[in-house]
Amino acid sequence: MKTNGTVVFQSDFGLVDGAVAAMYGVAHAVSPDLKLYDLTHEIPQFDIWEASYRLIQTVEYWAPGTVFVSVVDPGVGTDRKSVAVLTKTGHYIVTPDNGTLTHVAQTLGIAERHEIEEAENRLKDSQHSYTFHGRDIYAYTGARLAAGLINLAGIGKKLLSDDSFVHPYTPAIITGGVIEASVDILDARYGSLWTNCPRDLFSEIGVKYGEYVGVRITHHGRIVYGNDLKYGKSFSDVNVGATLVYINSLLNVGVAINQGNFAKAHDVGAGREWLIRFEQTVGPWSIR
Repeated sequence: MKTNGTVVFQSDFGLVDGAVAAMYGVAHAVSPDLKLYDLTHEIPQFDIWEASYRLIQTVEYWAPGTVFVSVVDPGVGTDRKSVAVLTKTGHYIVTPDNGTLTHVAQTLGIAERHEIEEAENRLKDSQHSYTFHGRDIYAYTGARLAAGLINLAGIGKKLLSDDSFVHPYTPAIITGGVIEASVDILDARYGSLWTNCPRDLFSEIGVKYGEYVGVRITHHGRIVYGNDLKYGKSFSDVNVGATLVYINSLLNVGVAINQGNFAKAHDVGAGREWLIRFEQTVGPWSIR
């Protein structure tokens, strides 16, 4: 799969200083013809899990051949690997191999994986800088890859494609009409819960639009929320301030308050320890 001259950047750097602009400058110096875009630079500091999720939220909607440079790197300067991978959908990702590829490996699959030879693939005269690999290694290598100046073989040795470091990931399951899933991420601006329960699995419990679904959320085994919620097509299917279950833009089950923030209202977070279950119910506040 050839690259297409497009680079999409993601980081936890924010935009309050020149870090992101420096990465842009490095890429532009490699080739002024590159098309440079941002996924986000507002990943919470050091949050590799969220970086992983934002990639899977975005990658497959870009054309094959696009190069993603993802830099959330609390281990910068350590012996963690730097890698460039080709997904089975034909997208490239240049990143620290620290768990950033968890959702991509699970959902899209990795076709090819190469370790970046950092002594060769880095910005000129940057060998004494140990804390800004986003600029010196990842932006530089990603730009050269996108510009067609180097291919994966030229980046470094090929590794086993399925041997990336990934965080433990448990897919949603259904047992006896009850779905057990996790809250993968929060909708950053609106506080909706985005779970890892796909629409097809949710349909197996038989809930139709307008009917109610029992929802229970636990954290480290403690129940933090439980209610019967209406299943709607969109937020307007319930009154302002009311809560609903819906299918989000990734075709997974979400939980939201119409014009409100569910996560703040109920002090709910996201990650592998935040578990959620769904089951069909006859109506609101039914006893099960």
